[in-house]
Amino acid sequence: MTTSVRGGQLARLLGQWHSLPGRHRSPGYAALAGAIRGLLSDGRLPLGVRLPAERELAESLSVSRTTVSAAYRGLRESGHLTSRRGAGSWTTLPNGHRVATSGLWTPDEDLDMIDLGVAASAAPVELVPAARAAADDLPRFLGTAGYRPAGLSELRDTVAANYTARGVPTSAEQILITSGTQQALDLVLRLSVPAGAPVLVELPTYPNALAALAARRARISTHGLDAATGWDAELLLGALRQTRPRLAYLIPEFQNPTGHLMPADLRQRLVAAAHATGTELVADESFVDLPLDGTEMPPPVAVFDRHSRVVSIGGMSKAYWGGIRIGWVRASAPLVQRLAALRVGVDMGSPVLEQLVAVRLLRDAETIVAARRAQLEARRDALAAALREHLPEWRFFLPSGGTMLWAELDGPISSALARAAEDVGVRLAPGPRFGLDGTLERFIRLPYALPADELVEAIKRIASVRYDLDRASRPTWRSPVVIA
Repeated sequence: MTTSVRGGQLARLLGQWHSLPGRHRSPGYAALAGAIRGLLSDGRLPLGVRLPAERELAESLSVSRTTVSAAYRGLRESGHLTSRRGAGSWTTLPNGHRVATSGLWTPDEDLDMIDLGVAASAAPVELVPAARAAADDLPRFLGTAGYRPAGLSELRDTVAANYTARGVPTSAEQILITSGTQQALDLVLRLSVPAGAPVLVELPTYPNALAALAARRARISTHGLDAATGWDAELLLGALRQTRPRLAYLIPEFQNPTGHLMPADLRQRLVAAAHATGTELVADESFVDLPLDGTEMPPPVAVFDRHSRVVSIGGMSKAYWGGIRIGWVRASAPLVQRLAALRVGVDMGSPVLEQLVAVRLLRDAETIVAARRAQLEARRDALAAALREHLPEWRFFLPSGGTMLWAELDGPISSALARAAEDVGVRLAPGPRFGLDGTLERFIRLPYALPADELVEAIKRIASVRYDLDRASRPTWRSPVVIA
């Protein structure tokens, strides 16, 4: 079913479109068309969405129908709108341009490169003692085959206890241990998303989730997040009701890449809407342990679940270390059993030694995570200060948690900037990697997981090449990089 946007909704997205910089010199219809193109390029207005009728939008914007008609005509001429008489007009991009969402491999390590493509920190000092203690505990498992598709019972108990402490009563039977959060998502998709099934995701969103969905040949629709304010509740719930997706993948805690935190009331309404539409909600909680500035966390999405519609996934990568390939799924016990049976066709279980290490790290979570939060607060503030000093034209929302901020650039230059930055030793994740169809060229994700001095140096290098982009462009082939 085609998603549509009503006149009032589009008017709210457009905001003060007629008073944006440079718009006062343009005719009203040209300014309106430019503003709608801006929403498309920024990802706030998804592709394939039916726009309101000319009369409806004119009334919502308090302009003449002639102005809207001329704006729509301009959008059709530029390739941003496709219309069919009697059926309406849908958003598109010129020339059928698309950006692939396939997964990428990491290149050889370059010690001189400041890597801002990965939003994860180095290991905590507690890792080595935890690994030694785990190795001492390993002999009691050596007399078994070592295959545990659902995970070690003590790790499942620990993860279940953490969910219970957050207000979601959980038993070990509701936990499946996986080899990282990405495998948790992949297993859920394998079970729940047949080829061609409709799936709803945020835009922008985590690139590797898009890669997993592409591998399932899912039919993806999007809800565009506003860079400054996050989710639009009316538009998100409307997209859910209109598309009735088989599954919706969301990142409610410090969303990757925008850093927004979903409010409690929207979580509750989202679960109710998913029940009404028969949609399975996958809540990616990768950053749930990382609130900063004393931010009070809303209840988990699963708190509002009364009909087994919510599947929560999480892992050790962001709060602990990416090298600990331990993740989990929290769902109903029958669903966990089905996932464990499916998992045997992928692998026979996560490494026992790593699971023992994870148990010890999770038991010391209060100390480890508190130190990580303090570290990230200082690094976030250093990054923000460097941006304000060296790239004052860029705008960004300062997140209250997580490991990254989402910067709006001073032009649609994200991919070109990423190429140029690599020449000065900075690896970036350009905006289009976090979306579909070539949008998000005005944005870039900037993690603050590295030490503060490296972040400041990276921003200085980026600033040094930013202003050269307007004078010359030298396209070169780049090796694909991993984004996490």
